[in-house]
Amino acid sequence: MDFLTSLESTGFATWLRESGSIWAYPAVLTLHTTGMGVLVGANWTLDLRLLGVGSGVPLQPLEKLFRAMWIGFWVNAITGVMLFAADATTKGTTTIFFIKIGLIIAAVIVAVLMRRVVYPRGQQPAVPPIAKALAALSIVLWLGGIVTGRWMGYIYQ
Repeated sequence: MDFLTSLESTGFATWLRESGSIWAYPAVLTLHTTGMGVLVGANWTLDLRLLGVGSGVPLQPLEKLFRAMWIGFWVNAITGVMLFAADATTKGTTTIFFIKIGLIIAAVIVAVLMRRVVYPRGQQPAVPPIAKALAALSIVLWLGGIVTGRWMGYIYQ
């Protein structure tokens, strides 16, 4: 708890939380939401294709979506740490926050596995049955991460 208190007491966290500037909390939250849209949107595009939606779309060009996913992930990771710091003693002591982080970690692991399964090095992309299972799991995990993240915003205010 001492670590969380000291993190929340930093000048940056105080400014982010208490500043009336649009460049403080509102801008960071907007970037966080945008990063999530890029990450999950790119991920779900591939997930849905693997599950048969838009089966006429070739798989090879969709591999480029992983770059967008990683950009969205890092935008979210950086802004997420910033948002956490602004309210560390509340968020860092709640079960829902740890569930959210667990879901996100699991979803990232699934994305890495999916890339290895669908886009094996030196081979043509393919959709084996495990890819469909990973795609379905990915959708569930990201949906869970989004729901728990939004739930935190309404429960702990």
